[in-house]
Amino acid sequence: MDRLHRVVIIGSGFGGLFAAKRLKKAPVEVTVIDRTGYHLFQPLLYQVATGILSQGVIAPPIREVLMHQKNANVLLGEVTTIDVEAKTVTHHIGDLESVTPYDSLIVSAGAGQSYFGNDQFEEFAPGLKSIDDAMEMRSRIYNAFEIAEVIETKPEIDPWMTFVVVGAGATGVEMAGQIRELADRSLRTEYRRIDPTQARVILADGGDQVLAAFGENLGAKSKAALEKQGIEVRLGTMVTDMDAQSVELTDRDGNTERIDSRVKFWAAGVAASPLARQLGDQTGAEVDRSGRVATLPDLTLPGHEEIFVVGDMASLNNYPGVAQVAMQGGKYAASQIKRRLQGDLDAPAFKYFDKGSMATISRFKAVTKVGKVELTGFIAWLAWLFIHIMYLVGFQKRITTLGHWAVAFVGRSRAERTTTAYQAVGTEDLVRQKRISDTELLYEPRMGTPHRKADSSSAEDESN
Repeated sequence: MDRLHRVVIIGSGFGGLFAAKRLKKAPVEVTVIDRTGYHLFQPLLYQVATGILSQGVIAPPIREVLMHQKNANVLLGEVTTIDVEAKTVTHHIGDLESVTPYDSLIVSAGAGQSYFGNDQFEEFAPGLKSIDDAMEMRSRIYNAFEIAEVIETKPEIDPWMTFVVVGAGATGVEMAGQIRELADRSLRTEYRRIDPTQARVILADGGDQVLAAFGENLGAKSKAALEKQGIEVRLGTMVTDMDAQSVELTDRDGNTERIDSRVKFWAAGVAASPLARQLGDQTGAEVDRSGRVATLPDLTLPGHEEIFVVGDMASLNNYPGVAQVAMQGGKYAASQIKRRLQGDLDAPAFKYFDKGSMATISRFKAVTKVGKVELTGFIAWLAWLFIHIMYLVGFQKRITTLGHWAVAFVGRSRAERTTTAYQAVGTEDLVRQKRISDTELLYEPRMGTPHRKADSSSAEDESN
């Protein structure tokens, strides 16, 4: 009996998941390889970071999502090597190495944060690309208020209550807006020594407008709405230096300002997975400055029609790095494989259909652009709510999300405020400090706080 056509999908994000589902009834053997094991609904990460949603709501296990798809198998592992000549994918879990052969390959490994050559900033301003990032941000935000509550003097308090968000795209705008709302609504009556409403939220971007992808009109309205909330918007401003205690901003005239801030977040720029460069080196495809590999019109690579690259890793027709491009690309690649198996070798090129863009500014306020139609305010917010609910995976997740939104937006509470010491330090610091006790970790990490040492006897008692 002939074996089935083997389709390997790298990544379980929007591109990978939609490709796998499109192949449900195809006569193929699907293997999804992902380093996290869950499908991340990245547009709502900022709500995990600010305590509105739990991570489980936006990151269901990919095995659970595909459990009824009999031709799909899921493997956990970090893909390190793609051998395009041998048609194999090498992936690792710790020291365990596995090699998976393929007949067709769909690469949708996404992108990480780009610091534009200033990788040293990552230590002080984490990005928002993963659940780990969101949990670290949540810990930094809430712990900043806790630390400010126990500090004696205002000059020492102010840096802890100054939040700087770098990047005025959708993620940066949504993050800044939610920090402002958190301080003004959820926390305003909970503290006795500090007034959370006095927190500063600064949104900085090197461009000329907020939400540049939405056009000048919506960009201007969004900036006005942010400033009305009390957010300081700094446009035409670059981050030129940063440490644990402060950030230096420089405008186009060369004027610099150093802002004392212990809590900074990075939402500017992305860099494609290193696998894109690997594929470029092996196939001769061009790789751009963001690390994206240039594909042919059918999302394949030169000389390798069996390899499809979709989502943030692919460079084609200046398509934006948004979820819809990845979804449509994943479905297209899967459909191409099905056509070929049926003998259809003359399929149309991939064409992205822009279904519009949307971003929330604050509670009940959003901006939406669909073609020439522009919406703002409450109507746009309702559209944003409906679309995001529809794209969440699973009925239970949708109901849970609606409940959390009711608590946060109609009321004042945040349903997910629990943080741990380990969340405060980030993955890299956990590796470096894995032998340090929880109490040490809580106030020692990247935010630059004084090192607090746990009492060894009490730690031992708790463990028992």
